[in-house]
Amino acid sequence: MNEGKKGLNIPKDPKSFWVDSTNIPSYPQLEHDMSVEVAVIGGGITGITTAHLLAEEGFQVALFESTRLMNGTTGHTTAKVTAQHELIYDELISHFGQSGAKLYFEANMEAAHFIENYIRKHQIDCDYKKEDAYVYATKESERQKLEKEAKAYEKLGIEGGIVDKIPLPVQTSGAIVMKNQAQFHPLKYLIHLVQNLEKKGVRIFEQTVAMRMEQDNPLVIRMKNNTKVQAKYVVSASHFPFHDGKGYFARLFPDRSYVLAVRPEVSFPGGMYITAGKPTRSFRSVTINGEEMLLVIGENHKTGQGIPEKDHYEALKQEAMNVFQAKEILYKWSAQDLITPDKVPYIGRVSQTQPNMFIATGFRKWGMAHGTLSGFIIRDLIMGKENRYEHLYTPSRFKADPSLKKIIKENINVAGQLVGGKLELPDKEIKDIQSGEGAAISIKGKRAGAYKTPDGKLYVVDTTCTHMGCEVNWNSAETTWDCPCHGSRFSYDGQVLEGPADQPLPQIDPQKSDHTSS
Repeated sequence: MNEGKKGLNIPKDPKSFWVDSTNIPSYPQLEHDMSVEVAVIGGGITGITTAHLLAEEGFQVALFESTRLMNGTTGHTTAKVTAQHELIYDELISHFGQSGAKLYFEANMEAAHFIENYIRKHQIDCDYKKEDAYVYATKESERQKLEKEAKAYEKLGIEGGIVDKIPLPVQTSGAIVMKNQAQFHPLKYLIHLVQNLEKKGVRIFEQTVAMRMEQDNPLVIRMKNNTKVQAKYVVSASHFPFHDGKGYFARLFPDRSYVLAVRPEVSFPGGMYITAGKPTRSFRSVTINGEEMLLVIGENHKTGQGIPEKDHYEALKQEAMNVFQAKEILYKWSAQDLITPDKVPYIGRVSQTQPNMFIATGFRKWGMAHGTLSGFIIRDLIMGKENRYEHLYTPSRFKADPSLKKIIKENINVAGQLVGGKLELPDKEIKDIQSGEGAAISIKGKRAGAYKTPDGKLYVVDTTCTHMGCEVNWNSAETTWDCPCHGSRFSYDGQVLEGPADQPLPQIDPQKSDHTSS
């Protein structure tokens, strides 16, 4: 490794290339009560696509986003439009039968075809490119998993199968390929859909946080700024469902992963790649300022748990240097997504007792196709039409195997985090916090969290998560407080960034003897 590579710098602040390279229009905050036929909560690919499809059918639709459009999970995706979701099909056959597994594949391909056809019809310049997708093994022990998956491909009629080598400069024990998948710039695609929403009369609001829903006729959504929206139908496309009347926090497991955009010395051979084993590594090309660059992705872990988050970026940097002789790192960012116990998203009616309330969540980091699919399913349900994917994705399903095992395992983990966090008493005090540093501290024998900005301003918060009382941990890479139990995330001054929490962490006056909010 030469001296230049040793000095390869990771950008100080996280910034998504997709967001940075797109001129996203801004919209007003909702300031007055309103009524609408369909209220869609969430301004990512799921909410925008659902609003688009419903508006095309003549519904009166309003779209509400808590921050800025496309700045959440959609703005931090890796943007693969694929039905190859790691090694999933052998597992799906085991739990949902061959017919269920085939429906899963066909559902994702139908969504992928919609994206492709829309791009071609409207001639959208969004770097759309067809690519073969590979899952590759780095150990001989993983080869058996590939062979099982290849048999599942054969049963389901999926084009692809086992290959012994891949074009990447890495040692492998084989790979499984799925032909004719795709990648693109998701926000340039979605900008066109948003423009179509405006033409169809869809009202769009940003900085409008949905807090809760009241079961009335019509339904009533209460916003954080005390406005309310009445709607016949409500769609929660907000990553974590804003209305959690069915205990989704116990059936959705948060997971974070990381991305570096790098300028490689070694030319990229094309294709999209992900490892069969851990640690996860994934690669795809990306065009930045007319030049082909590389996305290096991986290092997934449970939110709020594990090694310091900045170390995950360091691990990806080493991978980029070792495999592709990276010369420069242009961007870094991270993303959080939710995983269901059986790995199939929840899309559809919340329940039979709430037939006009719909959710779409749990995409397991494969949100481009599943977000689009959500629009198809929810549109059809609202229109009273049959959708052949409804039963597979229904949120009310429960598969005892593997759901029960997964829920028990995760709840044991949550209990451990809850108890462990309460027992931990940090040895740092406020005086130990340096500029640009954040950490759990002890104030008069009680746990708190402190962050000092680079210009020396100090923020101290209560570290007890406002969702269910777990102790949040400092995320050094994103300057956030992350809950290790259910994945809520807060800014350094305590504001909610991601649910299920809907209340901020109280700020603390360190001069007082107890944790009284300042």
